[in-house]
Amino acid sequence: MKAGGVVILLALAGSQAAAADLQPRTVAAFDRYVAETERQSDATLNDAARFLWVDDRAEPDRRTRLDALKKGGLLIERLETRQAGKKLDVPGGLIHHWLGAVFVPGISVDRAVALMQDYGRHADIFKPAIARSTLLERDGDMFRISLRFFMKKVITVVVNSEHEARFTRPSPTRAYSRIVSTRIAEVDHPDTPKETEKPVGQDGGYLWRLNSYWRFLERDGGTYVQCESITLSRRIPTGLGWLIGPFLTSIPKDSLTFMLEHTRDTLAGR
Repeated sequence: MKAGGVVILLALAGSQAAAADLQPRTVAAFDRYVAETERQSDATLNDAARFLWVDDRAEPDRRTRLDALKKGGLLIERLETRQAGKKLDVPGGLIHHWLGAVFVPGISVDRAVALMQDYGRHADIFKPAIARSTLLERDGDMFRISLRFFMKKVITVVVNSEHEARFTRPSPTRAYSRIVSTRIAEVDHPDTPKETEKPVGQDGGYLWRLNSYWRFLERDGGTYVQCESITLSRRIPTGLGWLIGPFLTSIPKDSLTFMLEHTRDTLAGR
């Protein structure tokens, strides 16, 4: 195929991939998935022995994973919440559910939480994944924040988003947060005079919802940092898997890996 034909094919594929509408039934299914996940997870929030996902693993798997974390490794797992053993279907969408953890020696919970709450600096700490970050409002341990995400994998997607975050401290050595997106808008022609936002829910469908759940545990001479992310995207259109499939399937894991590694390295002073 000639170069011109390739360009036309990419343009046509891109326009088809961009056509995705977020349906009420998709939102309702995502909300059910989140509610069930939180119901199952909440039992461990106030249980120090099960606070970390890895601590709920059977021996010797638990010890092997903890040793790897303490040697500077990254734990990353794909999860799937089921209800009474049954898969929770999401018509019109895909749920990407991942959990990761790192360990930072010599760091307190207070310092780790302070870093995560420093939303005005997140664009510096987590660039290029976060291109802009603004603290909109704070009321104690409640935060409203604005973030611009930059995501690239075959294609490049930029979104403006707003989130609500609540931090809780059940003990001096433990903390956790629940961060929920309240608005996500895909950006056309970012950082140019033509920059515009697409209508919310009428875009490429690469990121429609984002929930993240952070946990911090001070133990073993440092602090464990764990993050569980649940995101919602469109399904992969038939015939366009080559174009947006890599983005939809790999970005959630890659993004979580990036955030945790940069959190660990920033706290460690690297």
